[in-house]
Amino acid sequence: MTPHMTGNQPNVRNCTQALRVLQVEGVGRHRYNRAMTIAKQIAIVGAGNMAEALVAGMITSGIAKPEQLYATDILPERRTHLLSRYGIKTGADNGEAAAWGDVLILAVEPQIIDEVAQLTAQSIKKDALIISVAAGYPIRSLARHLPPGARIIRAMPNTPSSVGTGVTALTPGPGVTKEETETAEAIFKSVGTVVTIEERLMDAVTGLSGSGPAYVYLIIEALADGGVKMGLPRQTAQLLATQTVLGAARMVVESGEHPAVLKDRVASPGGTTIAGLHQLEEGRLRATLINAVEAACQRSKELGTEPRG
Repeated sequence: MTPHMTGNQPNVRNCTQALRVLQVEGVGRHRYNRAMTIAKQIAIVGAGNMAEALVAGMITSGIAKPEQLYATDILPERRTHLLSRYGIKTGADNGEAAAWGDVLILAVEPQIIDEVAQLTAQSIKKDALIISVAAGYPIRSLARHLPPGARIIRAMPNTPSSVGTGVTALTPGPGVTKEETETAEAIFKSVGTVVTIEERLMDAVTGLSGSGPAYVYLIIEALADGGVKMGLPRQTAQLLATQTVLGAARMVVESGEHPAVLKDRVASPGGTTIAGLHQLEEGRLRATLINAVEAACQRSKELGTEPRG
């Protein structure tokens, strides 16, 4: 499926503009189709947490079988773990994995992706689809280290993918076909929701959904601390805070209503909720969260221009 944003687009010069474009124009949302299977061999370079989330998601959802998956890592314990737990092929030779895979997922840190791409470039299959999950790393930068005409999709998943409730933004690069985009969508839908966007908005996505789980963890911690301050046991306070955030998020998703509408339904005139909301507004919670997204977005842009190696 192709991005929903077409035609002439405004120039996005900074993160504030990018966030506004995301809000106004929106993104393509897709639901996972469990009937889809991938008849390809999928190699993953870098067997960290995100790689394991994808392996677990693909096998559990049934879109790929263990024999279709090959993960590499420099740490023997990671290779042993993935082999014993999921029954997939593992190894330490990135070049061998690149030559094996019809789809090659580069799940390594941005600081070493140049080196990894250079070392695997000569081994990559001619028609392979390459998916990069390196934060702040543009498609054009990766393409410089790969064979001419390499078809690349940039992905920005987030950590809740490890429990099947993540969200991933995808940007198909030049030459990527509809079928290849759908293959990438199927892979990441196995661990959550997928949106397709233009690459000019990827830094904004990184600042929002990429870094966003950490903001929510901090909010949960603060809510629990408030409960403890008011006399609740720590364990009870954390459970109440966590379930409150989970339930509120689910209401937004399932109702389809604007968060402000749902907020107003909780805040009765002269009641407890409006008194608490007043304190949040005085503490500039809204502005602070917006600033946090913008700061993370800007840092993502900086990572895309910093020298590596």
